[in-house]
Amino acid sequence: MPKYCTINHVFCFAVARCGLSPTGDKLYITNSIQHKLITLARDGSVLANFKDPDLDWPIGVHVTPQGQVLVCGQYSDTILQIDSKGSRKLATLATAMDGLDDPCSVCYNSNTDSIIVVHQNNKILVYKVK
Repeated sequence: MPKYCTINHVFCFAVARCGLSPTGDKLYITNSIQHKLITLARDGSVLANFKDPDLDWPIGVHVTPQGQVLVCGQYSDTILQIDSKGSRKLATLATAMDGLDDPCSVCYNSNTDSIIVVHQNNKILVYKVK
């Protein structure tokens, strides 16, 4: 049985989402309750715990074919790019100023070089990567 809590009658799980590195050697897990991204090795050992003030309530995570880790902070209205080790922020890719509003899922489309973000209000935004 997964561990969970309720906040304002909303269920929040210790593991919100996960992504796998292209080589299959790392698993990236968003832990919304603790506001962090956890990176695990194949054997389950913790390689990194990433926390950042710009990552409030991390939920969606996506690993690109090149191994870039994208994480959305639902309450901070941010999309961050984290290094492949899961330990360091490389860039803030989008914020509320770019139209983010409660982002809950993120993915990268390599065919169109774009980042697709789904919001809690069922809005979908597409950002072209430069």
